[in-house]
Amino acid sequence: MKLAEALNERADLQKRIAQLKERLINNVKVQEGDAPAEAPEALFSELDGSLAQLENLIVRINKTNQETLWEGRTLTEMIAEKDILSLQLSVLRAALDSVVVRSDRYARNEIRFVRTVDVAQLQKKVDQRSKSLRELDSKLQQANWTTDLL
Repeated sequence: MKLAEALNERADLQKRIAQLKERLINNVKVQEGDAPAEAPEALFSELDGSLAQLENLIVRINKTNQETLWEGRTLTEMIAEKDILSLQLSVLRAALDSVVVRSDRYARNEIRFVRTVDVAQLQKKVDQRSKSLRELDSKLQQANWTTDLL
């Protein structure tokens, strides 16, 4: 199995577990005299099996990411860089959104807001970080589809 397939399977298991949670919530308590639509014991059993599969998969994915070198770095290092780039980009975009929002004044006595940053320069930073993130994500995708899961 390739790493990318394992990542897809992990996402599917996480969705399945979330669905089981909702089904359990809907069936662990019913009105007196009614029967649950599904047997909670069966749902708990299915949940336990899905959680065990997920745990095994997470361990294997993490081990693969830690031991696989791609362009001189581990996949774990590349993922950490991607996470930081995403976070940085989120902050930069929020700042850019804030600075470009126009605030109209209707009277001279209303408070006037002024920009404290160069919008073009900030946009350029956002564009550069976005490009870096896309390039890094492409490398990770390539690695994921060519790396065997350990």
